[in-house]
Amino acid sequence: MITLLVADDQPLVRVGLRTILDNEPDLSVVAEAGDGVEACELTKRHRPDVVLMDVRMPLIDGITATQGIVASGAASRVLVLTTFDLDSYVYQALKAGASGFVLKDMPRDQLIHAVRVVAGGETLLAPSVTRRLIGRYLEQPGVGDHVVVDPRVKRLSERETEVLRLVAQGLSNAEIAEELVVSQTTVKTHVASVLRKLEVRDRVQAVVLAFQCGLVSN
Repeated sequence: MITLLVADDQPLVRVGLRTILDNEPDLSVVAEAGDGVEACELTKRHRPDVVLMDVRMPLIDGITATQGIVASGAASRVLVLTTFDLDSYVYQALKAGASGFVLKDMPRDQLIHAVRVVAGGETLLAPSVTRRLIGRYLEQPGVGDHVVVDPRVKRLSERETEVLRLVAQGLSNAEIAEELVVSQTTVKTHVASVLRKLEVRDRVQAVVLAFQCGLVSN
């Protein structure tokens, strides 16, 4: 059973999400939070597999709450809820350690799929949209004017750097395998090596670092 915590300051949104998620035999909403502080407290208490985290909430926002949950070492994975065009700071949540994000107006089936994938340890659920989001962030005045130099990137082999660029472009493991004419197992091995050498927890943070270091651009 996949346990979930829904954090959103709008009661109707929480009710809607609970109704959708609890209707699935393998999903169970164990708690609801109306603000960021409550989200952190309930995550510590219930230890859900996945936290559906709204960005704009009272007391502390979803970004700060995400940072707190990740910094605490909790095993819970954070899936950010966003309206995309309005939430210009979702990038910061991804950088803080969120495992990805879902759009509030996405179809029911896609939401359920996203939750299951994140619970299974995967990330970057909508890679092309994530890439656009990070690109928008970098286009903001004063952001992206300079490339960050990070010594961790130099640890990557030429092939691993190529794989990272393809991941950042939104390609799945299967698509990368086809592009490089190798097996998916080989790609999976390369991705795991990239994450280890960059000292990041998942693909999302690897992509963020790739953008910061100028390996890819929007």
